[in-house]
Amino acid sequence: MEELFDPLTLARWQFGLTTLYHFIFVPLTIGMALMAAIMQTAWYRTNNVKYLKLTRLFGKIFLINFAMGVVTGIVQEFQFGMNWSEYSRFVGDVFGAPLAIEGLAAFFLEATFIGLWIFGWNKLPRLAHLACIWMVTIASMLSAYFILAANAFMQNPVGFQMNAERGRAELTSLWEVLSNPVVLAAFPHTIFAAIMFAATVMIAVAAWHLRRNQHVETMRTGLKAGLWTNLAAFAGVGLSGDQLSLAMVNAQPMKMAAAEGLYETTNAASFSIFTLGTPDGASELFSIRIPYLLSLLSTHTLDGEVEGINDLQAQYVEQFGAGDYTPIIWITYWSFRWMMGLGIFSALLSALALWFTRRKALESSRLMQNSRTRDIMWRVLIWTAPLPLLASLVGWVFTEMGRQPWIVFGLMKTEVAVSPNVAGWQVAVSLAAFTLIYGILAVVEFKLIVKAAREGPPKISQNDDDSVDSDDLAIVY
Repeated sequence: MEELFDPLTLARWQFGLTTLYHFIFVPLTIGMALMAAIMQTAWYRTNNVKYLKLTRLFGKIFLINFAMGVVTGIVQEFQFGMNWSEYSRFVGDVFGAPLAIEGLAAFFLEATFIGLWIFGWNKLPRLAHLACIWMVTIASMLSAYFILAANAFMQNPVGFQMNAERGRAELTSLWEVLSNPVVLAAFPHTIFAAIMFAATVMIAVAAWHLRRNQHVETMRTGLKAGLWTNLAAFAGVGLSGDQLSLAMVNAQPMKMAAAEGLYETTNAASFSIFTLGTPDGASELFSIRIPYLLSLLSTHTLDGEVEGINDLQAQYVEQFGAGDYTPIIWITYWSFRWMMGLGIFSALLSALALWFTRRKALESSRLMQNSRTRDIMWRVLIWTAPLPLLASLVGWVFTEMGRQPWIVFGLMKTEVAVSPNVAGWQVAVSLAAFTLIYGILAVVEFKLIVKAAREGPPKISQNDDDSVDSDDLAIVY
């Protein structure tokens, strides 16, 4: 019973579930703001009403998601005082700085221009109104940057000094915190992943309507935009992921070793796509490997040395004292592969869809003229929407679980960061309450977005090919 109500275990579950739940909304907010801005820019430049329809449809989805993200984000930050007071006391002076800037500057900017964008239709000049949604996009990305900077401090603590008398870390350089090599690599990786998710939502909505032969011209444009955006963002994810792996190896070599389950230091290390064996690496039954790839990811050389778990464990014992400094290998190993696999699968589906939906293929290909084949294709595209999101979620599992047993790498272990005076049953009650409330909110969010997606673009003009002036449009949500 004591293990069941262990405060540390419950606090970790609560923070993990709350964080992953909140992150469901974050990438869609960031990516969908950008997609709405791009569609509105296309309308501004071409005056073609189909782009305005896409702006209004995906802008509505963005606003629904933004509102839910704000609620869950506020609750998430409460936990630093509830369950992790020792962590807040120890690094609050450093960790709190970028979070404060995010709330006071970036979020305030985002909320202000969202209001102007919502209520500025037909009131602001078209260029000024367009600038509002671009400011929302920039502000949402700035918010992400400051939050990632706070997280990067946990992965690679910089810009501080230890106050031995007070037993806490104190900020010495905000610039070092904001220019942490980990955040410089993690930020573009996170943004491109968010754009992938928004693009696949756009693809799914367009495919749903095209399957029913609704809003064909508008949705065909939305589908093409989503497919190309997903592929471009995937390229960005790959390039930024390469830089992030280098930063990870420099800051946390144990995480890279755990991602491969590499126990012995190896030169010209291969990367396993799939492995069957024991978690301790003692017995490998079967493995599919790409030669030299792990060394290439870790050092940008084919024969580079990759430190193994056993050597790193011995180094950490000598540096930090007795203890187990190895994360849970099976979690880091498989989360790393699911992250990459889901992203690659999403991009592959987009590439195939672009090939099959070429005008030439639609008009002349026997395969695409078959109604059953086209129905299957639309169904598959509808279900591509969650793939980048799932990839991002398991990516965060890898990032945070790969850092264990540290909550701040090299400075503070997770087991000593929990609030000392919070009983296990109290955490259990709040965990149950959060799970119930978040479950209800998830159902509400999903239904609202599905309803907006099924309603489709607003009825602005009878003909999608018409070009109209904004002064002639009566547009209301």
